[in-house]
Amino acid sequence: MAQGQHIPLATTLRAGILSRCPRCGSGKLFSGYLTVAPRCDVCKLDYGFADSGDGPAVFIILIAGFVVVAAALIVEVMYQPPYWVHAVLWLPLTVVLCLGLLRPFKAMLIALQYRHKAEEGRVATR
Repeated sequence: MAQGQHIPLATTLRAGILSRCPRCGSGKLFSGYLTVAPRCDVCKLDYGFADSGDGPAVFIILIAGFVVVAAALIVEVMYQPPYWVHAVLWLPLTVVLCLGLLRPFKAMLIALQYRHKAEEGRVATR
């Protein structure tokens, strides 16, 4: 996409889910599991703007917490298993949900930052 051209939301979301460059949708966004690469290897977009902060972690905590607590409550009410069964079921599910969703959520927030041209807040000077 050319500079200043409007990026459709569907394109932004697709780039985020696939952890791709928010501009071209082809280059890799990450150089490690959660380490953002310095620039796109295809279109050379500088990822210096990319700072998702704690946003992805907050979303993941809320989503994974809801899923795990709801499932644990349902299992407890229906079957009343011993506590060790809860530990064996819900600890691995929590880890898998958190690690599995963290990278796509981080990529999605970075893609949305690019789409909306979000920048770090600055104090206005006259």
